[in-house]
Amino acid sequence: MNQELIYLDHAATTPLEPKVLKKMLPYLRDNFGNAGSIHTLGQQAKNALENARRTVAEILHCAPEEIIFTSCGTESDNLALRGVFENVTEKSHLIISAIEHHAILHTAKLLKKHGVELTKIPVDKNGIVDPDEVMQAIQPNTKLISIMLANNEIGTLQPIREIGKMLQKRIPEPRAKKELIFHTDAVQGGGILNLDTRHLKVDLLSLSAHKFYGPKGVGILFKKRTVNLAPQISGGEQERNQRAGTENVAGIVGAAEALQIAEKNREKEFSRLEQLRDYFIEQVLLTIPKSKLNGDPKNRLPNNANFSFFGIEGESILLRLDFENIAASSGSACTSGSLEPSHVLRALKVPHEWLHGTVRFTLGKSTTKEDLDRTVKVLKKIVKSLRAISPIF
Repeated sequence: MNQELIYLDHAATTPLEPKVLKKMLPYLRDNFGNAGSIHTLGQQAKNALENARRTVAEILHCAPEEIIFTSCGTESDNLALRGVFENVTEKSHLIISAIEHHAILHTAKLLKKHGVELTKIPVDKNGIVDPDEVMQAIQPNTKLISIMLANNEIGTLQPIREIGKMLQKRIPEPRAKKELIFHTDAVQGGGILNLDTRHLKVDLLSLSAHKFYGPKGVGILFKKRTVNLAPQISGGEQERNQRAGTENVAGIVGAAEALQIAEKNREKEFSRLEQLRDYFIEQVLLTIPKSKLNGDPKNRLPNNANFSFFGIEGESILLRLDFENIAASSGSACTSGSLEPSHVLRALKVPHEWLHGTVRFTLGKSTTKEDLDRTVKVLKKIVKSLRAISPIF
């Protein structure tokens, strides 16, 4: 364990950017005021909060009042889905994809228990939804469509802009009130993909700061002004009556700073990560027999490589990687304690013999070619060792 850590689990969380911490510190110490207070200290906090809101709005190409700060991506997803349906009195319909994050899947399941009709759109063998199938699933009572921007396990990118354009042709703008709302869980795309909400043509978009080198405990929800949401937390009038509770000023300031830094470097970092990802995928598939890549080879996040290794357990691979000071995961960090096979891989119809031997590697700012070379070397050794004791071989 004397080797330096190789961290390849950036989809689970990212380290806090030093510049972000520096920006946050004043609001953790001297400028500690409550943004709801009218005195000078409180108004300093309020100004910082609204400056952060403007920064995020500029990157998402929306109005500042269309930005709601939450505690995490999961809360943003919940506010989007529950907020829409709690404002609806008649029987209504929700459309999602089969490979959504559990923040969407479990919320949709709960809404179904309360009478909301639910349609799950399947994905192809590479994990991508067909926009035409989404359109065909729309019913007269459909209120919300929620399709993730990028999958958290296999990294595939969904045709969000294409779906948005098709929806706009179906229901032309402008309207005083959105009757069919389009939401995307963009948590895995934060800081990596284009988040221009006008380009994506979405009405609601969820983000989480700790996915783009910001602090944990801060989420973002873009809410188009034509969309009405029922608040999910009762109390004060914070966040324009959409989310009660004292604002996490330091965290919000950090989230805005992190997103601004990521956006500034996004295109250059995308290219760097994409080259490293492709090199890593090529080396793994070339040097480790009976290994396969899950998801589309190209239409995926630039930092995601999800592999299945025939006949062995992914958890065993992860434990041995950890012993070598290499951090990866078997999929979503939110389900790391579950023994159930990934719903994403099942949706891709990955065969049983491959299903359990899955490992997700996600690259980040600190990742180098040398890191990946060592990982391939160690991984090759681990797979060979585990197969030697596997009853399948």
